[in-house]
Amino acid sequence: MEGKRSVLWQGLNWPGSEYCCLAALETGWLLAGTAVVAAEGQPVRGTYRIECERDWRTRRVEVRVDLGPIEHNLTLSIDEQQRWQLNGQDVAALAGCIDVDLGFSPSTNSLPIRRLKLAVGESAEVAAAWLRFPSLELRRLDQRYTRLAERRYRYESEGGFMAELEVDKAGLVVDYPGGWRRVAGV
Repeated sequence: MEGKRSVLWQGLNWPGSEYCCLAALETGWLLAGTAVVAAEGQPVRGTYRIECERDWRTRRVEVRVDLGPIEHNLTLSIDEQQRWQLNGQDVAALAGCIDVDLGFSPSTNSLPIRRLKLAVGESAEVAAAWLRFPSLELRRLDQRYTRLAERRYRYESEGGFMAELEVDKAGLVVDYPGGWRRVAGV
């Protein structure tokens, strides 16, 4: 993957869509996007900017969610020891998490997929700082990724959730059954 990739997803479990851009930076990677959906009868706009190191470790996350008439702004920063801060305050419950998982976007599945570099048949467990949607509760979520084929992964998380994700050569989701489906990409 060189330069910049962009995709447009259509929401399958709620009406809406998301534009996402993945770009190479001098210091690593930038994943940024905007989702516009209807959730619980309210219009929602979520924007995000995720900065990662060259090895795909999350370093900084900025999220703005307009949930109906209420605006929420969150800034997460992560140090080398995987200690997380939310808006400048330590979040001990997220210690050791490497990835972020935004509950309103399929984009963040790309982070562990790219970072882990699994061979077909391999699997790995990861801990993610999960921003639940639409509650915007932030908590640790233990996950497992298994590479089933060249561009297919099984994603599992605590509580028994499982989905088989199809991705492109950049690791961006093409199909997330029941969640999102790509309708355009370059």
